[in-house]
Amino acid sequence: MARARPRPSAARAAPPHEVRIVGGQWKRTRLPVADRPGLRPTPDRVRETLFNWLGQDLSGWRCLDAFAGTGALGLEAASRGAAQVLLVEQDPELVATLRKLKERLAAHTVEIRRGDALAVLAGMAGSNLDLVLLDPPFDSQLFEPALAAALSALASGGLVYLEAPRAWTDSDAAQAGLELRRHLKAGAVHAHLFGRAPGRAA
Repeated sequence: MARARPRPSAARAAPPHEVRIVGGQWKRTRLPVADRPGLRPTPDRVRETLFNWLGQDLSGWRCLDAFAGTGALGLEAASRGAAQVLLVEQDPELVATLRKLKERLAAHTVEIRRGDALAVLAGMAGSNLDLVLLDPPFDSQLFEPALAAALSALASGGLVYLEAPRAWTDSDAAQAGLELRRHLKAGAVHAHLFGRAPGRAA
């Protein structure tokens, strides 16, 4: 079905098929958003809030973006100085786009890996990651297993970010071995920041 042309009055609005990095060395860089089933890039406002929570300087951090999609979350971390960022994506077309982006940005701290997010996370157990970014498809059953796998890869002071279609309570977090630190609702998106639960060893 043909898409309607944008009205002139909407000329200042962000195009529907791109998002922008909101901070760091690549601020305002446009990232293409492919028309793929289930692809739902994290809104700019949510990413801005997340990195306000984390702090603007991620120098030295080791990060994993497990359901990379457009790469917006992981590239945002790299833009703010993260030392290592692994982007994991299963869709071959999205992987090809991410590789082009990496080349265009000369993003030497970014690694792109095609694969299953849960399998990659399982293989990262004991890796002492500082930040794991989880944005699974909202119609999937991947939330609980992804959190469990992320916890096993997390450093003792590491953090897990999760986007989900519902709010995760303190009780939900505790059952996953995590502690809820922050929560934001933006439209249909619930954004969460978790740390390792007190007394839960790395």
